[in-house]
This record gives sequence, C-alpha cells and structure tokens, in this order.
Amino acid sequence: MVFASLEFLTLFLPLFFALYLVTPQNYRNHTLLVGSWIFYAWWTPKFLILIIALTLLAWGAAILIDKTQDEKWKTRWMAWAIVLNLASLVWYKYTNMLVSTLNEFLTGRQMEALPWEHVMLPIALSFTVLHAISYVVDVRRKVVPAQYDVLAFSAYMAMFPHLIAGPIVRYKVIDKELRERVFSMEKFSLGVRRFMIGFSMKVLIADTLAPVVALCFGLKHPGFWDAWIGCIAYTFQLYFDFAGYSAMAIGLGLMLGFHFEENFNNPYLAVSIQDFWRRWHQTLSSWLRDYLYISLGGNRQGPLRTYVNLMLTMAIGGLWHGGDNWNYLIWGIIQGTALCCDRAFTQRGYSMPDYASRALTMLTVMFAWTIFRATGFDNALGMWAGQLGLHGFGIQDEVILALRPMIILTFLIGLVCVVYPATSIAKRGGLGVMSWSMLWPVLTFSYGVIVLAGQKAVPFLYFQF
Repeated sequence: MVFASLEFLTLFLPLFFALYLVTPQNYRNHTLLVGSWIFYAWWTPKFLILIIALTLLAWGAAILIDKTQDEKWKTRWMAWAIVLNLASLVWYKYTNMLVSTLNEFLTGRQMEALPWEHVMLPIALSFTVLHAISYVVDVRRKVVPAQYDVLAFSAYMAMFPHLIAGPIVRYKVIDKELRERVFSMEKFSLGVRRFMIGFSMKVLIADTLAPVVALCFGLKHPGFWDAWIGCIAYTFQLYFDFAGYSAMAIGLGLMLGFHFEENFNNPYLAVSIQDFWRRWHQTLSSWLRDYLYISLGGNRQGPLRTYVNLMLTMAIGGLWHGGDNWNYLIWGIIQGTALCCDRAFTQRGYSMPDYASRALTMLTVMFAWTIFRATGFDNALGMWAGQLGLHGFGIQDEVILALRPMIILTFLIGLVCVVYPATSIAKRGGLGVMSWSMLWPVLTFSYGVIVLAGQKAVPFLYFQF
C-alpha cells in the first residue's frame, strides 16, 4: 500500500484517523503502533517480524547501554547492535548482487555457477536500520535518554508516515512528542495541505514523466536528444517523486501531532555540489555526516584524510541506496569525487559566477543521475555515449511520439516549480506555484485523485532502497 493509492486514501487513512481521534491521549501511541504494523503488513506480513525484531534489538541495546556502568561495555553493546542491524541489511540487500557477481566470474572461466535462490528485499529495511543505528548511537553519546517504554519506542520505529522511505526522523526530534502531543485543527489542516501538495507532485508530475524515462533509458543506442530528454525527465521525476513523498510524510506527521524535519530545500537551485547535498535528502545527508563522516574523523586529520573520508562517506551512501548492481557504488564515488573537487577548488580561493556554478552543479548532478537510474553499467555507458553525441544527434520516432502535449506541459510545470520555488517551504508547506494559496493544493489534489482512479498506483522510486 502506498500513499498515492485509492486504498490508502479511501480505506486505511479514514479508518485509522477515526480510531486515532477517539483514542484517549495516553493510548494514541498504541493506536499508532497497531495502525503502522497493519500498514506495513499490507505489503508482506512475514517481514513484519523482521521489523519488530530490529526494533526490539535497538530498544534492548539502548537499555543495556543505559544500565551498564562500564564504558567499554557500553561501546560493545552499541557495536553489537550496529553489527546485527548491518548484517540484516547486507543479507537482504547485497547477497543477491554478490552471488551474481561471483557467478559471472565463475561462468566467465567455464566454471559451474553457484545455485542460488533470489532473496527478496523487505520494504523499509534500509530506513529501519538507519533509525535503529542513530538511536543506539545517540543513547551511547548521551544525546537522548534510553526509552524504556517498548510500545512508545516501537511506535517511533514503525510510524507509517516515515517508515517506508523517510524522511529519516531521529528519535531526539520527536522524543517529547512521543510522550505528549496536542492535536489541533491548525496542525491537522496544515498537515492535510502538505499531504495534498506532495500527492500532486507525485501523481501529476513524477508519474506523468515516468513513461518517457522508461522509454529513453530502454533504448539500445539513444541519440543525443533521446539521452538528454530521458536524463532531464528522470531529474524531474526523481525530485517530484521523492520530494512529494517527503511532503506527504511530513503532512501525515503533522496530522498526528509530530513535527518531522524538512527533507528538501530547492536542491536544483544549488550553487555547488556541497550546497546540493545540504538541500537534497537533507535527513540522509545529515545522518551520513553525523554518524559516518564525523566518526571517520571528518576534516580534523588533515586535507588528505578529509578527502578520503568524503569519498568513503559518499561511496557507502551509494551502496546504501541499492543492491541490484554496482551502479549505486559508482554513483556514490562520482558524488564523492565531485565533493572533493569542489572542496579543493573553494579552499584555494577560486570562484565562478553563480550562473556558471549552478549550471556546472546541475550537469554534475544529472551526469550522476544517469547511472543512478540505469538498469546496469552497460545501460549507463549507452546513455552517457548518447549524451555526448556518440550515437548521433537525431531523435528516435518513439521518443517523438511519447512527447505528447501533456508531457510537455508537465515539463513546463515542473520547471516553474523548480525555478520559482516558494519563499519558505517550512512556512508555506510545499514548493512552487502549488504552494502560493490553499486553492492550488485542493484543485491539484482533486485532479490527482481523478487521474489516479484511471490508472494503477505507481510505487515511489525510493521504495526500492
């Protein structure tokens, strides 16, 4: 079940809020927990056991850290919790890729491939692991107190608005609201508005561009225009899909009385790749900084070690995104290399005009998005060759046919929303012209529901991560 689906809008959400609102204040975490477990089990019930197990592991480890007097044992409990969480992630996310790589190596040398049954990736596992690790580490660092109420902690871990694809909500952000939060019509109305804006971004822009992206990335020898149309379409699709999901999650959180952190801040207006990562998937960027980059030493051990730490952080961040192939690792290495170059450039006192730095940043971002979207390394090489004009400068007939007036209009609407964003996402509840009044969210949401009724619900792109 996804947010942008009729079953969620007409069945789960109304029933859940009807029960949530009549539940006494002291028991709303119970209703939230049960509702979140039902929401998750709607997809595959058996993997709910894994989510519960990881929740109990983090909860128990934090209590052991809190009760243990020996500092070494505190660190050991934290380390074991991290190792077990990462072990589950490695098994479900990367075993298929590792075995596939090994079998390619064996068959290439005329050796028998290993028998292997594909391991299914549980949805939300990556985000569950990040939430668990950040909580345990924060307890060890004494940033937050250990939560002894297992139901309250389970509600935090399983909370359906952020469970599937973020934003990453650190425990310290909603610790007080887990214990006490006040429902108000003002917050509920603002949450509904944010949800409607996110829904419109997903259904009306991201999903409309999806067929063009699939077509262009499916071409064997894309020409210059084929490749760039596909790349630009994916650049918009990914942004409006993921930013739309984040807006919906933040809106649902407000409707429940929680304040989640913003996840996007007009990233395509960034003036550098460092600025881009301050604006794109902000909760993941800050997580990588606080729990990985700083733990590796950050920039405290000289320039060379700083560059190594940047590369490692982004490479690991790339690996976290996927386990189907090595494209995500390469994407992370590209991002790390760009960050290192940007840092070296600025630290030497060099600069360039804003228009040039924005253009260079977007070219770098789109160059990296190509391999992020590609189905394999060969597919990425083909798209890159097309972008460089190595397959000619024509445009294939099927691409011309796919560019219907509605697609072109969607491009233009997306461009306006990116280039002329709202002054403040936090205050206005969204981005672009859709956030300038309450009328736009209502109209676009209503139209989005009509569009959704005539098609199958499209999963969010970040569900695969």
